[in-house]
Amino acid sequence: GISALTMYSFSFSARAKAISGFPHPGGEGGGRPLSGGAWREPLSPPRQEPGGQAGLDEMMDRVAKAQREFLSYSQEQVDEIFRRVSLAASKARVPLAKLAVENTGRGVLEDKVIKNHYAAEFVYNKYKHLKTVDVVERDVARGYTRIAEPVGPICAFVPVTNPTSTVVFKTLIALKTRNAIVFSPHPAAARSSNEAARVCAEEAVRAGAPKDCVRWLEEPTRDLSTRLLHHPEINFALATGGPSVVEASYSSGTPAIGVGAGNAPALVDETADIDMAVSSIFMSKTFDNGMICAAEQAVVVVDDVYDVFKKSLEERGAYFLQEAASKKAVGDCIVKDNLKINPDIVGKSPMEIAAMAGITIPETTLVIANEVEEIGDHEKWSFEKLSPTLAVYRAKDFEDGVRICKDLAFHGGEGHTSALYTSPLNRKRVERFEREMPTYHVLVDSPSTFGAIGDMYNFHIDPSLTLGCGTAGGNSVSVNVGPENLLNYKSVAEKRENMQWIRVPPTIYFKRGIINEALADLRGSSERVMVVTDPNMKELGVVDTVTDALRDLDIKCHVHDEVAPEPSFQCIRDGIEAMQHFKPDTVIALGGGSPLDAAKVMRLLYEHPELKVTDLVARFLDIRKRIHKFPALGSKIKKLIEIPTTSGTGAEMTPFAVISADDGYKYPVCSYALTPDMAIVDPEFAAGMPKTLTANTGYDVLTHAVESYVSVMATDYTQALSARAVLLVDRHLSNAVNKPDDMAAREGMHNASAIAGVAFANAFLGISHSMAHALGARFHIPHGLCNALVLSHVMLYNASTHPTKMTAFPQYRYPQAKKHYAELADMLGLCPGGSDDDKLHALVCRFEHLKASAGMPLSVAECGVDKDSYAAAVHDMAEHAFDDQCTGANPRYPLIKELEALYLAAYDGPPIDMNTCARQIYSLNT
Repeated sequence: GISALTMYSFSFSARAKAISGFPHPGGEGGGRPLSGGAWREPLSPPRQEPGGQAGLDEMMDRVAKAQREFLSYSQEQVDEIFRRVSLAASKARVPLAKLAVENTGRGVLEDKVIKNHYAAEFVYNKYKHLKTVDVVERDVARGYTRIAEPVGPICAFVPVTNPTSTVVFKTLIALKTRNAIVFSPHPAAARSSNEAARVCAEEAVRAGAPKDCVRWLEEPTRDLSTRLLHHPEINFALATGGPSVVEASYSSGTPAIGVGAGNAPALVDETADIDMAVSSIFMSKTFDNGMICAAEQAVVVVDDVYDVFKKSLEERGAYFLQEAASKKAVGDCIVKDNLKINPDIVGKSPMEIAAMAGITIPETTLVIANEVEEIGDHEKWSFEKLSPTLAVYRAKDFEDGVRICKDLAFHGGEGHTSALYTSPLNRKRVERFEREMPTYHVLVDSPSTFGAIGDMYNFHIDPSLTLGCGTAGGNSVSVNVGPENLLNYKSVAEKRENMQWIRVPPTIYFKRGIINEALADLRGSSERVMVVTDPNMKELGVVDTVTDALRDLDIKCHVHDEVAPEPSFQCIRDGIEAMQHFKPDTVIALGGGSPLDAAKVMRLLYEHPELKVTDLVARFLDIRKRIHKFPALGSKIKKLIEIPTTSGTGAEMTPFAVISADDGYKYPVCSYALTPDMAIVDPEFAAGMPKTLTANTGYDVLTHAVESYVSVMATDYTQALSARAVLLVDRHLSNAVNKPDDMAAREGMHNASAIAGVAFANAFLGISHSMAHALGARFHIPHGLCNALVLSHVMLYNASTHPTKMTAFPQYRYPQAKKHYAELADMLGLCPGGSDDDKLHALVCRFEHLKASAGMPLSVAECGVDKDSYAAAVHDMAEHAFDDQCTGANPRYPLIKELEALYLAAYDGPPIDMNTCARQIYSLNT
């Protein structure tokens, strides 16, 4: 703010007398003087507002009408009004300055001319191209429109310190934003403030603005101003002034921006340009007799240059008080015993202040200075002074100077302004000062009066005569108030769908017997390869196939065969230790899902040991917006190659890894940074899979395919892959389980696993997997079998066209799972011509039959799980499933109680009668 004065603290007469040489419009003289001696023809006499509430209501009715009319104005009309009023105010800068000085008896005429000119010219220049009407921003591609609407009518308080320039400033930003504004001037400055309002209002009407869009209280009183602030037609308050004004505005119930007092300190260190610092501070402190609240109230000088600085101040016209009695007399004159600033000294000259204090000073004195040591209520020189009086502190060094400045700012100047004078090379000192000072305007090598109001000694502080002090200063804004603060912005967001993607390993090799040819890619690019696998692969000699191929390429290799089923973080740490010892440039993961998942996380933590486990398993709603971003990989391990030996997880294609934590539950780790660089899909490696493993992993493939097909993130690209994987599993799983030597079936299932992996790597999964993770971890049931036990139940649950909750995703417009299940049934030739419900039932029957033909248990009970133990665990499992990463892409967003019901249903078996299911399947196929 521009004044720390309390509202209406001056005594005043009922009406200020007309000032000689500046006749009141409509009074004697017949015209209005403008700068340069020009005269304007008088307008009709201003309307005299009736007194009391009735008069206020009548005025506000007209203002409200003007506000409604203003809403229809175009940007071009507003900009022309803004230009014309800026020009008129600029032309009236001299007579308005004269009137302000004569009306208030404060300040310096020449400086008030500059303030008026600044308020008109700088504000216009800054905002002349700003869009403030209707559509101010439109992004067609992203479907976003921003519409500006005025907040008014506005009640605006005006301080005695800047009675005309503040009116010009607030009128301009109000007109630029189509806001009607009503001024409540300080009673001691009402004549000059209202004259400034008249100049602006009349030119605004001439330029086409609505009549009565700028109004004022002719005879302001505390009561009338309070009623204006609380008037039902007032929508917003813009308060510039002391703490009482700001507090009244904020506590009124009317939305408000209030800005208030400051106690700006300036620090001068030993590297500063002393001549420049003294000149800047003197110019700032003497401007309009110190009434800009951003002016330096105290200067803190380090000991090394203190004497030089003091001498320079004296040479420029500062008079340092010597006698203790004089220091106390002026201090008591500045601040009253109630610790409030004495309004009688604000904006007065040094000679006038000295006379009030009863002391004598040289007539050449421009600033009364006093060397001060303490800060607090007991030291009146440490307060804001708003006059050409200056406290000077000696600091031992820069550190001590920062401390003193902070204490001064905390003593009534929090959030406002501080200044530092130092060498431009002292970046560390500048950064220290800007970081530690509790002010929101921090100026470097600039006179704080002009630096804080903006756009004169800097480029990025907006020009304003209403300076926000932020929450530290009890304000709602911490920036210089401008037109944007007087606008409501309406955001119009049209539905737009996110970009989607297909991310796969850069190189994918597939076919029987291709291992040697595929690994030949490493010739010349890899020297040290570490093979990550499990003990079983080592014992069966499967690892030898890979190591022999590497040795043929003269590549040194090391086998780490310590990966356990469902790898834990300890397993990961063991692998990292092996990597640190061997220092591979390439890693080959060989095995089922466990080695493939473990190798991904080992590589990640080997290259980035600073990562935390909690970061790895952190959930996300959108992988592109997740809180924890995974770093890029490849700084140490150039390539990660994955070779699956089971036809199930599809891990060789995905950015996923599943790790078992100490609490016994499995946690998915997901980042496209984990995607392998090469996948080798060779069914020869899966030829020896046992029957049970083939069945369990095969059903895992089916679940991957089905869940990714109905996922809310499914696309035409992923659904084509998902559907093909479903077809391959339907065609080959039974033979792969029951005829282990059928290599065509093995190859079909191996390809299905990889294809489904690509699909769910990009479309993600659903609650079948969420439930399977919790169920498997709690009762140690193989993951693929867990999926088999819950999939049919989940399908029927997802198929509801009126779910309790639908998962939110832009591309997923309405419940579509039933339709998608029916599409899979059509692809398999089930129930031709039937309804979607018939096709869904047929598809569930087909999958249950497939499960039975593979010799898999049909219920959790058949897996040997005790019913009571299971029931006791259901709620905990449901909570974990709900918070599983896979849940977010499920087409039906589950409630925890619904997951509990699904778990209980899975215990007892399939959701259909198996005998009926079998007969129906064959009749439908017929």
